[in-house]
Amino acid sequence: MTNFEKYLKIFTETFGVDEEKAKGLEYQAISEWDSVGHMGLIAALEDTFDIMMDTDDIIDFSSFEKGKEILSKNYKIEF
Repeated sequence: MTNFEKYLKIFTETFGVDEEKAKGLEYQAISEWDSVGHMGLIAALEDTFDIMMDTDDIIDFSSFEKGKEILSKNYKIEF
């Protein structure tokens, strides 16, 4: 499984959406992605990619696309 597939799977499982909807998601665009859902997402990402995200990155993680950017730039995860 590629890193992108893992990343996409985290979104679909955390928020209960299909892959197409996941790719366009933004924070609070759906009721599942509230502050509690956000922390569940971060925990799943940290577990899957074996990282510990900085507080600033957690706060800046505002969309599916922004998350890929943060993980690529700050944690050297290739998508």
